[in-house]
Amino acid sequence: MTQEPYSPRCYALVPAAGVGERSGAGRPKQYVDIAGRPMLAHTLAALAAVPRLVQTLVVLSPGDDRFEAALPDYAGWIARVGGASRAESVLGGLAELRRRGAGDDDWVLVHDAARCLLRPAWVDALIDACLGDAVGGLLAQPIADTLKAGDADDRVTATIDRRDKWAAQTPQMFRLGLVERALLLMGAAATDEASAVEALGLAPRLVRASMANFKVTWPEDFELAERCLRA
Repeated sequence: MTQEPYSPRCYALVPAAGVGERSGAGRPKQYVDIAGRPMLAHTLAALAAVPRLVQTLVVLSPGDDRFEAALPDYAGWIARVGGASRAESVLGGLAELRRRGAGDDDWVLVHDAARCLLRPAWVDALIDACLGDAVGGLLAQPIADTLKAGDADDRVTATIDRRDKWAAQTPQMFRLGLVERALLLMGAAATDEASAVEALGLAPRLVRASMANFKVTWPEDFELAERCLRA
């Protein structure tokens, strides 16, 4: 009997173990209400609307006692395996995906919980661009603003050429085995999955998205996200 060729699956992984210190919210920002729902609920709803994602895994901190009350209708997977850094949380999530049947060749789309304006069409565009790629890639936006380097006194030290600069976004899509190996080698120094993959000498694909896919980070970002979601 001829064996059917294996078709890699796509999983989403959402690290949500942070405390959101810069947000000024006084609690983990993923649970702050925006447009009538916790920020994390908007993020997960967008991912749930992408049919090609087999499942979404949310990585929580071991002490998280808010999730079930904040998102009582969530039907995906959760794992309280978050660590002190993004890399630790993602690695814990990758290990959980393995326990649930994912393999080295399956794709994992890591997405920031705080990018709550994500649209399913952007995720579909990323999957279309990366499924046949040898490395994988990420959503990103070409830099339009003039870039300045500054010193400790907030004085300009240089103007940086922006012509080849992109602002990295998420999801970032890589095969489970590759991104796991990359994060294990780079550790907590990895600010995103793409930087860890780059450290292996590989070049992830940049897939243009929208500036609306911004990460809610500062206090004023909550109001902007509220306006966008209500619109």
